[in-house]
Amino acid sequence: MPDKERRIIHVDMDAFFAAIEMRDFPQYCGKPLIVGGPPNSRGVVSTCSYEARKYGIHSAMPSYLAYKLCPAAIFVSGRYEVYSQVGRQLCDIFSQYTPLVESVSIDEAYLDVTAETKDLSEAIEIARDIKQKIKDNLQLTGSAGVSYNKFMAKLASEMQKPDGLTVITPVNAIKILENLEIRKFHGIGKATAEKMNNMGIKTGKDLKDLTLQYLLKHFGQMGNYYYQIVRGVDNREVAISRIRRSLGKERTFAKDLYNPEEMISILQSIVHDVSQELIRKNIRGKTVTLKIKYNDFTLNTRSVTRRHYLSDEEEIFRLVTDIFQFNYLRNRGVRLLGLAISNLDTENKQDDDEQHILDIFANYNPDDK
Repeated sequence: MPDKERRIIHVDMDAFFAAIEMRDFPQYCGKPLIVGGPPNSRGVVSTCSYEARKYGIHSAMPSYLAYKLCPAAIFVSGRYEVYSQVGRQLCDIFSQYTPLVESVSIDEAYLDVTAETKDLSEAIEIARDIKQKIKDNLQLTGSAGVSYNKFMAKLASEMQKPDGLTVITPVNAIKILENLEIRKFHGIGKATAEKMNNMGIKTGKDLKDLTLQYLLKHFGQMGNYYYQIVRGVDNREVAISRIRRSLGKERTFAKDLYNPEEMISILQSIVHDVSQELIRKNIRGKTVTLKIKYNDFTLNTRSVTRRHYLSDEEEIFRLVTDIFQFNYLRNRGVRLLGLAISNLDTENKQDDDEQHILDIFANYNPDDK
């Protein structure tokens, strides 16, 4: 089906975790609320209310810094089981309209309603109905974007937050894209946006004026992506696959670790937990990745891939130990250790709905929600 004939809805909840807290505890309403670690810890902001964002607070910001920006802010720990339950309720609402639902985060999904609608106006009505159902059933708000492909639908959902509904048609798409700041293009990160700005590429029009050859030369294969999206072209399908891509665990420490033997002991515990999870879910993986974050927030990740699938705890621990010994920077304080097993034998397996909701917490990015 040609790109212009598709009807895609992107739903993105507003300040999801914070909104649930304010729903369940009305005393938080209208106040700067932060979900995350307490201000006297080494935790970070998971998400925050719109009142808190007025002070410049955002996700992934250290909690102590958020406190400095707004000493009156209310800090609460996350209730992730509750958020997971609400995530499942959201999925139930979405599935009432189409089987083509792609959950990309705990609070965000694409819906392809092409087969369920005759024209764009019917897709808009579905988006309105979904928003109303979320309000009635969950007492929360979400913003929706309706357009002819995934990229444009996501862009639309971000344009009138919170509680917005925006429609982008093939007719007005190009004008919107040409006037859009580079940093607001989904898929162009902070570093790339800075690089583009230094090159004089500050708006969509600047990007559109460049040739494909120029973009490939300066941005590699991503140049093709930039060339397409600035023209409103995105042929990706709404994918309903729920195949797990990795399994892992990490630990953040209250105090920096300096003793390598202590770190090895902690890694052994992490390996045990991950191995037990592999066994419980009857899956194996070929790639072992070790994650080390130092006290200056420098992140070191290293991976080893085997030809055969791994699930044996002893073998995984040997690999992790080898990776650690070759990559740990001596006399550096460590604030986080993590392990992930990927390249899994799940190509023909699907997780159940509950596990899927838990998995996509890993992709949750509450910025600009």
